[in-house]
Amino acid sequence: MDAKQEMGEYTAHAMASLYKDDGFQQLAEAALYVDQINTRIALQQEKANRIRRLERMLLSPYFARVDFLFDGDAEAERMYIGRASMKDPDSNEIKVYDWRAPVAGIFYRFGPGRAYYDAPSGRIDGELLLKRQYEIRDGRLVFFFDADVEIVDEFLRQFLSQNASARMKTIVETIQRDQDAVIRDSENDLLMVQGAAGSGKTSIGLHRVAYLMYQGLANRLAADNIVILSPNTLFERYISGILPELGEQNVVSLTAEKILDDVLGGRVFQTKNQLLETIGVAGDGEETRLIKGDLEFKTGFAFIGILERFIKAIPRRFVAFRDVAYAGSVVARRQSLKNKIVNSKKGLSLAVLLKQLEAAVLDQVHEARRSRMDSLAEFVKRYGYSPREGAAAARLLSVLESAALVKEIRTFTELDYFGLYERLFADEAWFYQLAKGLPLPEGIGGILSRTRQGLASGALSHGDALALAYLTLRLGGYRYMDRIRQVVLDEAQDYYPLHFALYNKLFPKARYTVLGDVNQTIAKEADLSFYEQVSQILGKEKTTLVTMNKSFRCTSEILEFSAGFLEGGVEMESFSRHGEPPSVHTAASEAGLADVIIGEIALSLEKGCASVGLICKTAADAARWYERLAGLWDGGGSGTAMHLVEEAREEELSGVFVVPVYLTKGLEFDAVLVPDADRERYRGKDDRKLLYIACSRALHRLALFYAGEASPWLAAHPGRGGE
Repeated sequence: MDAKQEMGEYTAHAMASLYKDDGFQQLAEAALYVDQINTRIALQQEKANRIRRLERMLLSPYFARVDFLFDGDAEAERMYIGRASMKDPDSNEIKVYDWRAPVAGIFYRFGPGRAYYDAPSGRIDGELLLKRQYEIRDGRLVFFFDADVEIVDEFLRQFLSQNASARMKTIVETIQRDQDAVIRDSENDLLMVQGAAGSGKTSIGLHRVAYLMYQGLANRLAADNIVILSPNTLFERYISGILPELGEQNVVSLTAEKILDDVLGGRVFQTKNQLLETIGVAGDGEETRLIKGDLEFKTGFAFIGILERFIKAIPRRFVAFRDVAYAGSVVARRQSLKNKIVNSKKGLSLAVLLKQLEAAVLDQVHEARRSRMDSLAEFVKRYGYSPREGAAAARLLSVLESAALVKEIRTFTELDYFGLYERLFADEAWFYQLAKGLPLPEGIGGILSRTRQGLASGALSHGDALALAYLTLRLGGYRYMDRIRQVVLDEAQDYYPLHFALYNKLFPKARYTVLGDVNQTIAKEADLSFYEQVSQILGKEKTTLVTMNKSFRCTSEILEFSAGFLEGGVEMESFSRHGEPPSVHTAASEAGLADVIIGEIALSLEKGCASVGLICKTAADAARWYERLAGLWDGGGSGTAMHLVEEAREEELSGVFVVPVYLTKGLEFDAVLVPDADRERYRGKDDRKLLYIACSRALHRLALFYAGEASPWLAAHPGRGGE
């Protein structure tokens, strides 16, 4: 492996140096061997991957067996299923089938009796005679049992009773029937999953990626054909081990902020977490109402419509076309240039059309350059240059003249996207004319005024950053990601219509897997109509919505308690796993509460919890509690450290963490402690969902704490007990 890596790196550096140095001849010779070297590297990489797969299979070669009697056969075929396939090198007979193979669908979807699976050649029918599950650890058989339609409850209960791992684990042994249907779906261009907290939707999305990378040669997706859109970098790290554990390359994982930073060329803007922090600190007041109103307007359908109208108006109103003169003659008239752009039927973006126009004008100039050179040669003769010196001087003048001309042309063929966005708000009367017939929010005048002030200072709110990115993409100032064929978008409920409109432009050839839970929205309202909006914006031909209401994360007691913070009518089913009831603790002061929390942390670790999350409303609250608790915490006798989780840090989720709630999306902890469950911090309408999100991160233990008066959502909680 080391030798292979060294060979690849040496080759890359050597080739790069030939490009930089006077090594054209060597470069031409080396090019003859590059393909051979790359082929050897690829073969070596494949061998290394195969060795790693076989090493993993030595520890656990398979986890299931099915005996299937194909229709028309006299004897059943015994088939083993594992995380990867394995063939006999001599007979080429498959000894273990990959869990993604079509035949493995029998194990996940059927119990003994009639069954089928869909192969490339068509549907294969038969009789499932035996369905058996194994637990093999470190190459030793621990136990096995024969299963019915679903994975046997006791096995799944044992699996779910384990502690949370530092990174998300694969679930190939416990995939349920409805989950398998989502993973193997290949019909829909847009597959949406509305999944309750702990329903496994993130795991399903990642296993679906692994399945898509496994499919037949015609449909298989490479790692660079897939992108995962994650809510934050902490979540990215948490899920990073899934695909390698399943024997696949990791795919590109992006956050909305990474995309905005790339599209906006590094311009500073307010991130989503900075926005949530601002709202969280501001509380349930006028400032929050103004911030939300601004964001909802700039990311909604009406503003998308305004942006589209603005884009159409730009070449007529905001591109400063001018006459182009060369050598004392006009080679292109202003109105003619404008007409070519305004009347173009090519269907190209404005940026591309303007660059084509620039090239056409320069072609005209090039035709006139020869005669111009003669004039320049005559001009320099007057100053006594020799013929050779005169020719060189004439060429220099021509270059300088051409550079000045190109600079002049680019005053109208290159777009200033930020400047254009400012122009959208500069003339309020024209803005209202542009928005005619579209619904505008109350207080639109205030939104326009605050936007002008913000843009004048160079600041971009989160909504403005999204809108500017969309404008940049629509005008053609960014390279689209044409190679992407599948987008997996997690925590989708926190995205706005403009997000999806932006991604639709950024990934024009992609299918989508959209995973969300409308009960976990932060800073906005959402219901099931959200998925109708997503479908409308992405405009895919084949679309489906799958609802998954069964939670596998929490104990029944924790899930029931967490659901008590939601408004009535939410249907959720708990997998039958029981544990301690959640507890609520109070103290006369925050200092007294700190001692209670320290005791609860120690108790959680004593009871075997490997990860304890102290989930606070904001990063400011998290920093305050960390400062207070870190001095009191002695490691609980086990040397377990306490960490403050911040947006930019990448943490392994093992130990004790103090973290703001908006960074916990998709994560889970063995024990969750919620400080500050008081009236001051959790009193607004949105706060009940924050409490639901925080509580539903817990696998085994949950405790809430407050000093003074309890949050009204906690005080009115039907399951409040254990105080």
